[in-house]
Amino acid sequence: MKDAFFLGWRTLRRDLRAGELRLLIVAVLLAVAALTAVGFFADRLKGGLARDARQLLGGDAVLVTDNPPPQAQVDAAHGQGLQSAMTYDFPTMARATDERGGASRLVALKAVAAGYPLRGSLRIAEAPGAPDAATRDVPAPGDVWVDASLLEALDLKVGDTLLLGDAALTIRRVLVIEPDRGAGFLNFAPRVMMNQADVARTALVQPASRVRYRLAVAGEAPAVKRFSDQVQQRLDAGELRGARLESLDSGRPEMRQTLDRAEKFLNLVALLAALLSAVAVALAARGFAARHLDGAAMLRVLGQRQRTIAGAYAVEFGVIGLGASLAGVAIGYAVHHVFVRLLAGLVDGDLPAATAWPALFGVGMGLTLLFAFGLPPVLQLAQVPPLRVIRRELGALRPASAAVLGLGVAGFAALLLAASSDLKLGLIAVGGFAGAVAVFAVLAWLAVLVLRRVVREGSAPRWLVLATRQVSARPVYAVLQVSSLAVGLLALMLLVLLRTDLVDSWRKATPPDAPNRFVINVMPDQAQAFQDALRQGGVAQYDWYPMFRGRLVAINDKPVTPDDYSEDRAKRLVDREFNLSNAADRPGHNSIVQGAWTSGEADAVSVEEGLMETLGLKLGDRLRFDIGGVTSEGRITSTRKVDWGSLHANFFVMYPLAAMPAEVPVTYLAAFRAPEKLPPRSPAARGPLPPEGAPSVLGRPGDGSASFDNALVRQFPNVTNVDMSSTIAQVQRVLDQVIRAVEFLFGFTLAAGLVVLFAAVSATREERAREFAVMRALGARAALLRQVQRAELAGTGLLAGLLASIVASAIAWALARWVFDFRWTASPLVPLFGAIVGALLALGAGWWSLREVLRRPVAATLRQAAE
Repeated sequence: MKDAFFLGWRTLRRDLRAGELRLLIVAVLLAVAALTAVGFFADRLKGGLARDARQLLGGDAVLVTDNPPPQAQVDAAHGQGLQSAMTYDFPTMARATDERGGASRLVALKAVAAGYPLRGSLRIAEAPGAPDAATRDVPAPGDVWVDASLLEALDLKVGDTLLLGDAALTIRRVLVIEPDRGAGFLNFAPRVMMNQADVARTALVQPASRVRYRLAVAGEAPAVKRFSDQVQQRLDAGELRGARLESLDSGRPEMRQTLDRAEKFLNLVALLAALLSAVAVALAARGFAARHLDGAAMLRVLGQRQRTIAGAYAVEFGVIGLGASLAGVAIGYAVHHVFVRLLAGLVDGDLPAATAWPALFGVGMGLTLLFAFGLPPVLQLAQVPPLRVIRRELGALRPASAAVLGLGVAGFAALLLAASSDLKLGLIAVGGFAGAVAVFAVLAWLAVLVLRRVVREGSAPRWLVLATRQVSARPVYAVLQVSSLAVGLLALMLLVLLRTDLVDSWRKATPPDAPNRFVINVMPDQAQAFQDALRQGGVAQYDWYPMFRGRLVAINDKPVTPDDYSEDRAKRLVDREFNLSNAADRPGHNSIVQGAWTSGEADAVSVEEGLMETLGLKLGDRLRFDIGGVTSEGRITSTRKVDWGSLHANFFVMYPLAAMPAEVPVTYLAAFRAPEKLPPRSPAARGPLPPEGAPSVLGRPGDGSASFDNALVRQFPNVTNVDMSSTIAQVQRVLDQVIRAVEFLFGFTLAAGLVVLFAAVSATREERAREFAVMRALGARAALLRQVQRAELAGTGLLAGLLASIVASAIAWALARWVFDFRWTASPLVPLFGAIVGALLALGAGWWSLREVLRRPVAATLRQAAE
């Protein structure tokens, strides 16, 4: 062992000086850097999301109930050393005083006490638009803090009086951020926050009031878990009716899909870098082994044992792998700070420090990469016979044994699947590449056979004949070169598709012109006037659906209760009322995945696929709903795929009818994009201007969305107007940030792809040098040999690019369909583009790698080949 270590150290120093290990080091370094950069960022992002989830809950766990939580539950929390904070909220009407116009608005009233929130902080401002600051205080008795939108809607300012029930309270601050607000329709209404001491004065809480109570607890993790387990046991036993437990799994549902896609995009780019690096390591290691065959034979002649030689190369590759992996981890740690800057805003505040896991994973990946793909051909050097020193045809490299190669590939694939953080993504990426290699090898072999038959010596140009004869003379090398080039180009083509078509499809899933206003509670007698008001305000396109609430009471004539289900989401769905709707035509942003939507079909309903899965429904099941005391039944005739991130109006259940029976209590919902600038009035078209002070949905010419919203609410004071602009802006900002991060990581994978191209082209450099030397000795001119070299490289690149682009399109479609969950169709020009790019890249890599082959002296090349 000692001899192997010293021999390995000496050969390492010699090979480093000679540049023999350059490609191996670069390939390992790129793979580890790309994977650890994403790993460090994902690790910190996960910690940040867990921290922010606590802030979004207002505690570490929250018990949400329809009735005041039992005092025993509060005492149990205190007995385990937990802090607690009780809040409750409910919808009500807020009014301005008669002196301020007497206008009213539906608000979400929230009563808090000292100690709220347990996690996170409120941010308040002195006036709308003023700088905000964090606070641990709550409104004093007699005061309220309100959203700026309420001040605008009621034409109030800080210091004015707000009427809530029987109480008159003073507006003291403007609410800017409320960490545990949530995203339900109730919370879309303007917030009014008051002290719990004032609730009795308002006389708003009555026995029939719909009040939501939230008991938040915070403390050490073991105590929180014990409290959560006890509450969950009571929930499972049915002791807390109408209650649910919220924990860190809640997070931000409106951002979850975007964040998941962001992580998948980054993981995919890192996986491509690792896969390319594996190919580069395999090619570079085989070239390294081929150049050291003579040296290994000489070591055998000098008496070195096979065991010592194998140990020496294992030591050399182990040191190289460890050093390159550590360097890659250092680069990845530095690069992840760039991700943090590029993706700032995904979570608020500074991200927590990363754990050591990404570093350990990166080192393990680097060593696995080198030992799985680099060491097998090199270990064959220990088996080179001593007789090779006089007979050069002996001891040639053989394919690695199936056991060694299979074990290494299996280990590498397992690590890649772990790095992907998504089984579908890992299987499509790793399986797609594995299948592509086999396809490329078979098609390349067939292409060589066809080429040999098609190109005839009598009719084809001399340079083409020589190029094809060179390729067909060494079919194994040709297959290896085409397959390697195709794998490199496959990753590059996937990156191009990822950066262009896939990202564009992602953008289209949440377009910047998506509806940014949701208006609910439009009464039937207001429907025509409301739509006229939208058109008058310049809103030409909008979603318009009737909406009515119903509770699911029976499936296939069997009564259904929350106790029939074990999953919490299913219990909540059955225990609440659904927002139902009807339309003669299928919504254009919904697609049918099962069954058929038949316009006007009676006794039929269409159900969202997620609800079908959660409740265990199937086509043909009959659903019975209680809609405000009216019973309605329907058979499931179709299943719809709903993109909840599209920001269009969507419903769990829809009737394919133009109108519901008259006894069904219907209101209307509208979703539209508010005009950024109101159109000028046309007296000729719209008549004289309204009297001074009269409400007009148009407001003043040139006013923007705020004036449009104000005028709309003034004309229809009973409706609730939900502004989604900030949510859309946040989603679009995240998209832009993720795209910049993907582009940055793209550089790593592009470098790995170029390394593969360089390694694939240079793998046969010495064989080419000897062949060209022989042809030059026989009288071939340098110009002819340049033509031969270019033809061979261009043909190989053309075939590899064509194959790679076809497979890349198939893999990209699979990723879009099953991983990123959006529609994508490949352009028919992709194969043509891939073939041309493959030819150009192969020519470029060949010029860089083989530029000195034709300049070598013929005598020196032949003498070296004979030695």
